[in-house]
Amino acid sequence: MSGTKTGDLAFITPAVIQWAIARASTTPEKLAKRLHAPRTAVAAWEQGKSLPTFSQAQKLAEALYIPFGYLFLSDPPLDRIPLTDFRAPLGKRITPSPELVDLVNDVLFKHEWYREFAIQEGATRLPFVGSFPAEGNGRVGDHIRRTLRIDEVRQRSANWSDFFRGLIRNTEAAGILVMRSGVVAGNTRRRLSAKEFRGFAICDSIVPLIFINAKDWPRSQIFTLAHELAHIWTGSTGISNESLKDFEATERNPVEHFCNRTAAEALVPSADFLTIWDETKSIRENVDDAARHFRASTLVVLRRARDLERISQKEYLKWYEREEHTFREGGEAQRKGGSFYNNVISRNSRTLTSVVVQGAISGKVLYRDAARLLNVNASAIQKVAHHLVKSKEGG
Repeated sequence: MSGTKTGDLAFITPAVIQWAIARASTTPEKLAKRLHAPRTAVAAWEQGKSLPTFSQAQKLAEALYIPFGYLFLSDPPLDRIPLTDFRAPLGKRITPSPELVDLVNDVLFKHEWYREFAIQEGATRLPFVGSFPAEGNGRVGDHIRRTLRIDEVRQRSANWSDFFRGLIRNTEAAGILVMRSGVVAGNTRRRLSAKEFRGFAICDSIVPLIFINAKDWPRSQIFTLAHELAHIWTGSTGISNESLKDFEATERNPVEHFCNRTAAEALVPSADFLTIWDETKSIRENVDDAARHFRASTLVVLRRARDLERISQKEYLKWYEREEHTFREGGEAQRKGGSFYNNVISRNSRTLTSVVVQGAISGKVLYRDAARLLNVNASAIQKVAHHLVKSKEGG
């Protein structure tokens, strides 16, 4: 590079750049455009024919969503998630996307910070975390329902969205952080995929945490919350991609199968369900009635009907396909961004957001650190604080 001193050059590894480009699902052409650099320059870095300056290398790492230090490794690193992966058959491994890896690391960073804060404030072990084995009967679902007062929330809710908000509120009141987002760390260019995962749980006895993939269908997220609650109650930390359609989950992953059944029992108690189901009505009428009563998705109601032998396997699969098609065609699809401040609170949990913002305003937390924790600019902290108060007053 003419006119550039050797000391200003970053001796990066071409193989790492190639790996990072593939990992980010981009191309040298797109990368060059984002960096405002010539395509030939990026190609030369990728092939090891020339070197970028340190400034260019820093921008390169940022554009590829990798730590700056990765560029100097002799070989590409392995992307690993430090959580049990319940998505795969036992003994198998599914390669995670860069978005999932970076999301989990961001959530773990926030969780560790909040855990230290909670301990300093005198937090002690929550008795329900890991209180049941991941096997057995429906007592786990009953215990979750009583602890979070799910029946009371349902009775107070005008519709399923009210029920969802109320359930999240009670979950956080019980000491569980609930984070919900469709992007990585507030970066709208890095969207999550509902096909890859639906949620994960961190079963810490002092600060348990649930993350819900907001790219999933809205009503399905209620079931994901209940599924991850089952993970908390059984002490099984990990990533989930639960499928109500898959009856082979028992052989593939007994933990996920158990958590599915537990979630269904927590949301749609079998005794109540059998009382509501009317054999003189059609499946359509029964499913709609139960979905309205329990504020659950029709997919959950259908699975409950199958598990309790109110419909056959053939009927279940037929109706499931119909309901899934309805969701997919946009009858319930949510793909809009929503309020910026609502999103900040949702993706970081109201509990953690409140603590971080109050800490910044009181001087206990640097604005710089608060902004990093919440993935916002420091200038937004005061506005987030105002929105927290406003949204609380609004119920």
